[in-house]
Amino acid sequence: MTDTLNASVNSQSEVPNPQFIKPPQPPFSKGESKGGLRVIPLGGLGEIGMNMLVVEYEDSIIVIDCGLMFPEDYMLGIDIVIPDISYLKRNIEKVKAFVITHGHEDHIGALPFVLNEIKAPIYATTLTIGFIQEKLKEFNLDKSTEFIRVKPRQTVSIGHFDIEFIRVSHSIVDGVGLAIKTPVGAVIHTGDFKLDQTPVDGEVLDYARFSEYGENGVLVLLSDSTNVEKEGYTVSEKEIGNTFEEIFRESHGRIILAAFSSNIHRVQQAMDVAQKFGRKVCLNGKSMVANVRIARELGYLKAPDDLIVDLKEMDSLPPEQVCLITTGSQGEPMSALTRMAMDDHKHIKILKGDTVILSSKFIPGNEKAISNMMNHLFRRGAEVIYEKVSEVHVSGHASQEELKIMLNLTKPKFFIPVHGEYRHLIKHAQLAVRIGIPSENIIIAEDGDVIEVTTDKIAKADRVESGRVFVDGKGVGDVGNMVLKDRLHLSQDGVVIAVIALNQTTGEIIYGPDIITRGLVFEEESAELLEEAKRIVLQTLAGVNKEALTDWAEVKEEVRKSLRRYFNKILERRPVILPLIIEV
Repeated sequence: MTDTLNASVNSQSEVPNPQFIKPPQPPFSKGESKGGLRVIPLGGLGEIGMNMLVVEYEDSIIVIDCGLMFPEDYMLGIDIVIPDISYLKRNIEKVKAFVITHGHEDHIGALPFVLNEIKAPIYATTLTIGFIQEKLKEFNLDKSTEFIRVKPRQTVSIGHFDIEFIRVSHSIVDGVGLAIKTPVGAVIHTGDFKLDQTPVDGEVLDYARFSEYGENGVLVLLSDSTNVEKEGYTVSEKEIGNTFEEIFRESHGRIILAAFSSNIHRVQQAMDVAQKFGRKVCLNGKSMVANVRIARELGYLKAPDDLIVDLKEMDSLPPEQVCLITTGSQGEPMSALTRMAMDDHKHIKILKGDTVILSSKFIPGNEKAISNMMNHLFRRGAEVIYEKVSEVHVSGHASQEELKIMLNLTKPKFFIPVHGEYRHLIKHAQLAVRIGIPSENIIIAEDGDVIEVTTDKIAKADRVESGRVFVDGKGVGDVGNMVLKDRLHLSQDGVVIAVIALNQTTGEIIYGPDIITRGLVFEEESAELLEEAKRIVLQTLAGVNKEALTDWAEVKEEVRKSLRRYFNKILERRPVILPLIIEV
């Protein structure tokens, strides 16, 4: 384990109704604590991503996970989305720690932005801390943040809580669930998990500890709902290695494998198979290079030094000896694989005979981008293998039978499904009812709900401010819904600029009007349309009261209204109209 990664790591010793109809929401308030245990989701319920959950008792708050969400289609220009932390800022003196279950972006991605506002130590396992530190370096926060490294089956005391970390299997190494001992009872948070009986690293989910808590009494279970729609069991990650072997055996050209850089088990299996078939491994993509380096330094990924070669050496190797592991499986516009597909990569050109493996799920919303990227790869002569045609990806989340097992292991008195869209939460609640949990003991919560828990009762008691904060470039929260609405308007209907120069004293027209359009019509082919628009502007100015011609705000509004009516009538479009008056 390197000094670099350990420099700042401090070790410690070791209820809906039966039909689940959405109930009326209580009115928004500041959600001030009146004592007792409170569970407050600030992100991750009703959506996939942006996970953040507050557990509060009197003067103690712990924040479980601090994730981001990638923008949806309507969020034009937005880079990432993070949770609204107004409630935490208002209660900053109570925030004792951030407790992180694992190192995926939807659980750690918001930390650089939140730590600027709220300073508190981070409790996490070793690899998770390594990933967080790498992320914080970009924001110069890695040295000012206190890290407490924890291990599975270790218990730490934070405020009014004793928290035990429990090993779980997931699509990332070093994931944990949490057993939170509170003054009113035990709360279990599963984190993201599946019941993988043959994990790549041999670290099976800790059935014994979950079961022991179940025998001793679990007051509340919060369990991952992502895969609740899938029947049966989730396939083991180890099966991917068998699929890789078949592909490597049959491929005679270069193999380019795209995967999430955080999926160290997937990368490990790809490296093992590459070594078996005599291929050298090249790494491509900033996060892939960084995460592999961190995982190797910390001992979570094992590969001989001579297996991995520099990207620049790839061209000197025969095609049958090359395995390139890269990022970009989601078709992101600037990702390494997309640049290869577009023949725009500095070092790598797709060659006829290459085999490209997309070893990840198509995240909803990315399907079009991925499809376009695959089409370009096929055009360049590559064979593309993806989830729909081969078993090159398995989920990291529990399916229905595994979710039932978790419910039966922990035997909770109360149940709150988490981590999923609203339909996932409902389906998970219905699953819990089928195994015997009374529907009145189940809460379907949404971001901002305040859930109060006693030894014999659970209920929504209040609401606090919550929502989505948009990060656009260096701006955090300065782009709101109105700006997005304007961007959408511009993208759909275009813009018309009417330039007029008026005498500032008399209101006489000195120049113009000149009509400029963007995203509406091609001006050279629509000269007649634009000439008529100019005539409309002149007609409008002629109809304005002479005394009002020097009231530029009124003149602009009259021009705006007349052009809006004109384009709506002629084109049935509503472009953004921007009158520009120059005073001379």
